[in-house]
Order: sequence, then structure tokens, then C-alpha cells
Amino acid sequence: EEAVGLTKVVPFLVEDTLKQLGGDYSKGDDWGVYVLTDGKLVTGQNPASSAQAAKDLITLLS
Repeated sequence: EEAVGLTKVVPFLVEDTLKQLGGDYSKGDDWGVYVLTDGKLVTGQNPASSAQAAKDLITLLS
């Protein structure tokens, strides 16, 4: 949200809320590929991460 000027538009930031609730949060460079897998959960940071997230999911399901 910060990279596109939306931090004042959205009702809350996922990053802040996760940290406040004791969750683990990490991120990559803006607009870069960043994918994490935790057990059966595969997450991608943004649309640039879609292909890698799909590959990781296919590997996980194989």
C-alpha cells in the first residue's frame, strides 16, 4: 500500500495487524517475486509472484 500511496485509504494494514497479534511477517522488494510456503500454505506477495507460487503449489501437491 505504501508503494502506491494507499496507506491512508485502506482501513488497516495487514503487516501491522499481523505484527500486533504476534504473527510472523516478512516481505520482499516492492514488485519483486516473493513466495513463502508453510506446511500446505503457499503465499505470494503480489502478481509478480503468481508463477512461482503456482510452481511451489504444484510441487507441494505432487
